[in-house]
Amino acid sequence: MAALDPNQLETLVVITEEGTFDAAARRLHITPSAVSQRIRALERAAGQVLVRRTTPCTATDAGEPLIRQGRQLRLLLAEAAASLSDTGSETVVDLSVVVNADTLATWFRPVIDEVATWDRTALRITVEDQGYSADALRRGDVLAAVTSEPRPVQGCTVEPLGRIRYTPGATPALIERHRKGRGIDWSAMPMIVYNEKDHLQDEVLAAHGATRPPVVHRVPSTHDFHEAIRRGLGWGMLLDAQAEADVGSRTTVPLPGARPTDVQLFWQRWRLDSIALDDLSEAVRRAARAQLRRTRKNDQRR
Repeated sequence: MAALDPNQLETLVVITEEGTFDAAARRLHITPSAVSQRIRALERAAGQVLVRRTTPCTATDAGEPLIRQGRQLRLLLAEAAASLSDTGSETVVDLSVVVNADTLATWFRPVIDEVATWDRTALRITVEDQGYSADALRRGDVLAAVTSEPRPVQGCTVEPLGRIRYTPGATPALIERHRKGRGIDWSAMPMIVYNEKDHLQDEVLAAHGATRPPVVHRVPSTHDFHEAIRRGLGWGMLLDAQAEADVGSRTTVPLPGARPTDVQLFWQRWRLDSIALDDLSEAVRRAARAQLRRTRKNDQRR
């Protein structure tokens, strides 16, 4: 393949971010015809179709590696421009990351506090389940991810951050309604999940030889998920801080016979010589050391 044109790569990235050629043209301050010409030229150089002309437009499998290159080039060029410009420059360094909702609502907040003090830096956060967040790295959607995937995505480094603990909990009243001998009727007690990708509760059921109950509620918000458990809607996995907050009042209690579940989290980032990405990674490490449970010895840095 011939050398890639930076303007064409940036156009490819913007199309996938904006969803249409017309929206990309507005953002890039060029005509839709110029956008089409850039993409056709890039596709000729690649010898493959790179964009699905759907609504919204998405990258093909062949286009995803170029999306990654485009985002990495954007970061490096923005950093170079910022280092050469005066303090009045409008150059902005974009740091795109993906984290799970519980991370964003808890231990990641000091990272946000730190980035808030950085000039001309935009933190762009995508929320995704920790079991799926590495896929965003593979597609080139983000530069870094908090994930439960220990194997590095190609072109990335990975390091363990620590463990986030969940305890199966419910209101005492809900537990009493579903008592079965010394335990509970797992297959009958209503359950709450965060979304369709949330399988933490299913792992608890499997450990007790049970399947999902007939009633499964969906509450896609960390705060409201906790509140739904507190109000007796069903049982679900409580974060450490949530479980501790309910201890005194016994608003929620651990389910009889159920053990806490620890989820090991990792930080994956692209191998780039980027000061901004290095600084973000260090901020993530500090926040994780302060708030996550310590990583087990066999979880080695890679």
